Amino acid sequence: MADVINTQGHVRLGSNAGQGLTRRDGVLKVTGAATYAADNRPEGLLHAVTATATIARGRVTHLDVAAAEAHPGVVKLYTPDNVPPLAVSPDEKIHPFVWRMEALQSDRVRYAGQPIALVLAETLEAATEAARLLAPRYEAETPHVTLDDAEPFETTTTAFGRPADHSSGDIGKARATAARHVVAEVETVAQYHNAMEPHAIVARWTGDRLEIDTPNQAIGLARQTFAAFLGIEPAQILIRSPFLGGGFGSKAILYGGQLLAVLAARDTGRPVKLVLRRDQMYGPVGHRAPTRQRLRLDLDEDGRIAALQHDTLTMTSSFDHFLEGASNASHSLYATAALQTTHRGLRADIGTPGPMRAPGEAPGSAALEVAMDLAAQAAGLDPLAFRLRNHAETDPSNGMAFSSKALRECYAQAADLFGWADRPAEPRRMRQGQLLKGWGMGSAQFPCPMFTAAAHATLRADGSAVVETSAADMGQGAWTALAQIAADGLGLDIDRVEFRSGHSDLPDAGVAGGSGHTATAGTALFNAGADVVRRLVDLATGDPASPLFGAGNSGVTARGGRLHRNDDGRSEAYEDILARAGLDMLRGEGTGAREGQPTRAMFSHGAVFAEVLVDPDLGQIRVSRLVGAFAAGRIINPRLARSQLLGGMVWGIGFALQEEALHDARTGRFTNNDLAGYHIPVNADAPMIEALTVHEDDPFVNALGIKGVGEIGVTGTVGAIGNAVWHATGLRSQRFPIHPESLILSGESL
Repeated sequence: MADVINTQGHVRLGSNAGQGLTRRDGVLKVTGAATYAADNRPEGLLHAVTATATIARGRVTHLDVAAAEAHPGVVKLYTPDNVPPLAVSPDEKIHPFVWRMEALQSDRVRYAGQPIALVLAETLEAATEAARLLAPRYEAETPHVTLDDAEPFETTTTAFGRPADHSSGDIGKARATAARHVVAEVETVAQYHNAMEPHAIVARWTGDRLEIDTPNQAIGLARQTFAAFLGIEPAQILIRSPFLGGGFGSKAILYGGQLLAVLAARDTGRPVKLVLRRDQMYGPVGHRAPTRQRLRLDLDEDGRIAALQHDTLTMTSSFDHFLEGASNASHSLYATAALQTTHRGLRADIGTPGPMRAPGEAPGSAALEVAMDLAAQAAGLDPLAFRLRNHAETDPSNGMAFSSKALRECYAQAADLFGWADRPAEPRRMRQGQLLKGWGMGSAQFPCPMFTAAAHATLRADGSAVVETSAADMGQGAWTALAQIAADGLGLDIDRVEFRSGHSDLPDAGVAGGSGHTATAGTALFNAGADVVRRLVDLATGDPASPLFGAGNSGVTARGGRLHRNDDGRSEAYEDILARAGLDMLRGEGTGAREGQPTRAMFSHGAVFAEVLVDPDLGQIRVSRLVGAFAAGRIINPRLARSQLLGGMVWGIGFALQEEALHDARTGRFTNNDLAGYHIPVNADAPMIEALTVHEDDPFVNALGIKGVGEIGVTGTVGAIGNAVWHATGLRSQRFPIHPESLILSGESL
């Protein structure tokens, strides 16, 4: 039964929130009944395949269009010579969160994997073979695809419009009086999105109305973007995205193939399906760019950080702007009197980078945590003791108090469970059989943004309800957690609440990203339910026939589908109130957003401890244990939160030891754009992992006290693994991922 809800303040969640319920969509997924975008097969469907560039820079000089069109089953072929026009050039930056893209606007090639033609055919096989028959020829130019050969450019912003540089305090003065100076240089490599579900779209026109099935993390923004490029009203577009097989940032951004599929469907008058192959995910749909980071920490005699400088060099494409804000990871975690961070950008012949789980924070925290271990070593302190000594009580970048910060508790709980107190200070002191064993740690932090969302809640005549918002569930459990919040807003048990989401005709739920979706969409849903309850209270307390008559709004609470008087306990069921009022339903509306400028620093925090085993002969590294503790405000569903934290920590394993995209320097072409050559963790790589959540009440972050858990598990884990490798071997790699050859070829014996 749902607990008491305050119908005036509407900030007290009931007992639906906090339960570790299983996923409401779980049965649909495990039985195959869940319909993903590519599962849609409307009548008259045409299959689309893109031909992609095999060079990174130059122009297409010839396509064998005749050979491709002659292939049986081919219906139409589009090149820059005949592609239908868009209302707005795909090279125009129509919104800060809309990337410039390739929609066959010219014969220029800007990166390997760029679409250079689109083939439509009756079957996927015919379209695939026709695309091969195009046999493109090029006028190739020398590509620039690495941090060493890309071209510098001036910039004042990083990703999401954040300032490129920051300075607070007198760094020169702090350095002049420091007792020790520590420098760390760390590189991270390019990583590419490899969600289980590749990007896909099915587009169908009915008159001037467009229906789209595509996995998308920001349905409202996507509808506006399609409308702008097509020159139609957003109301003419319906986007369906009920299920996503992973997104991690890449499915929040449109890519050129989607526009081409929509244009082709309008041109032919038939539905068109485009599904990217795994290798076609490398280039057009965003990635995490490589970084080269340099950190300098200046310490006083007591091992406190007097000054911290963090500089990042990273890349974007030749035609758009998205810079990984890695240095920003140093802004708010550790206390320092003087802070300076910079970002410098390079333009390369690559697809435009984009948000990838914990953008900026993941590579930045990896480098920061390595630097912190080096500084702890220089100060003669245990890594945990050093971090505790430099714990920030206020945000060093702006002086703000934290909305809440249970980081000390995270350190204590995770360290105790891990057994950190038994760690020898010197490296190479532990073995497991013939293997070297090492322990390392890292702090975790991620911001708590809120976007803007809206929701509807409708109470039915039978006392059940339906709640609606265009939320995106890409595996994080939004269907379940958001329904729990909505049920508490309504004062109903969750099995009485139907949750509708995943298409654009519903209220806009904002972006499922930045670890802010539950807070944003959840607030809108809760407020919509509370609005219904307020209307019910008005009906009941104003009706002389109701046992609640005269109680007033503040004198009534809602739970279990009934309104209760606080003074004498009399109550009335929702359905009885509706029946007496002659209503079939009662509808409420709610929004979710952060009002005004924040006056507190808002972050989730955590601590991760890692154990690694290293083969001294082969240099092979295995993570054998991970323990993390995280403070992330009110936890709506512990089961789902743990799943997200575990997933983030596993992602950290891939970042630290495996993921790396490789280019042929001569052509700029990928050499490992598949899951055989681009390694990500599998079950055999996942060790014993424990993720704890630490209780935290945050009255400032939002009305519900919700933070986020989707990305924080990555931060902290990467550095912890890197530090554990040093503790096992005495060798400190300055590059992630740490490959066996990084240790074997280091020049020092394992």
